[in-house]
Amino acid sequence: MAVVKPETPSPRVPRAVAALTALALGIAGALPTAAQELFRPVPKAKDAVRVLLVTGGHDHDVSFYSVLDGQDDLDVRVDPHPNAFRGEVAPGRGADVVVLYDMPAAMAPGPEAHLRAFVEAGGGVVSLHHAIAGRTGWRWWWEEVIGGRYLETPEGDRPASTYKHDVEMTVRVAARHPVTAGLTDFRILDETYKGMWISPKVTALLTTDEATSDGPVAWVSPYSRARVVTIQLGHGREAHLHPSYRRLVRNAVLWVARRTP
Repeated sequence: MAVVKPETPSPRVPRAVAALTALALGIAGALPTAAQELFRPVPKAKDAVRVLLVTGGHDHDVSFYSVLDGQDDLDVRVDPHPNAFRGEVAPGRGADVVVLYDMPAAMAPGPEAHLRAFVEAGGGVVSLHHAIAGRTGWRWWWEEVIGGRYLETPEGDRPASTYKHDVEMTVRVAARHPVTAGLTDFRILDETYKGMWISPKVTALLTTDEATSDGPVAWVSPYSRARVVTIQLGHGREAHLHPSYRRLVRNAVLWVARRTP
């Protein structure tokens, strides 16, 4: 019967050789490495505009969040439904600006009161795209504050509003204003709304002659206690990544915050 000798341990492979072997095999991370410096992003400016971004009630592309990201002078906090405005917000404390990219059918009495108190105290508001189809039962909001409303159903002789996806349209600058600073006429692929109620008291900032859209696509509200801008544009990735749209939203946020765009 043959005697099997125990396997002789192999000599220790030099560390440098082991590292090269691991690198060749793509497992360099398995070896201990020196501690790396902790990544820290550029801190927000001390006087950054505090933005409360409210979402929910409508699906949207993740690209939307890039519109307000990466700007050191904007400190953005997302406050989604169904918990939006559960806490009180006040200009100069919790938030300077509320950006709405939401579409709630209605709001509970407490959150509604918090939003109203914020606006009546002079807090800035930027209402984007489908937010104009939310809170349609709150007359004070759509008539006095944002100056527009999407009609979900016919009302008397007025038909329901309509929408259309993936429309190529030309957007024209209708007024020279801080919100349109740096903008010229541009082409964009976006969703259009047609047949909305738009207050005759608004100041149109951007317009289009696209047949599937109402004429004004961005305006300043007539509300006197606070600065309010409504922007109908902004459905999907094609709009969110468009340089003119990004500039438009940034300008609007800074202006309603009473900063210079």
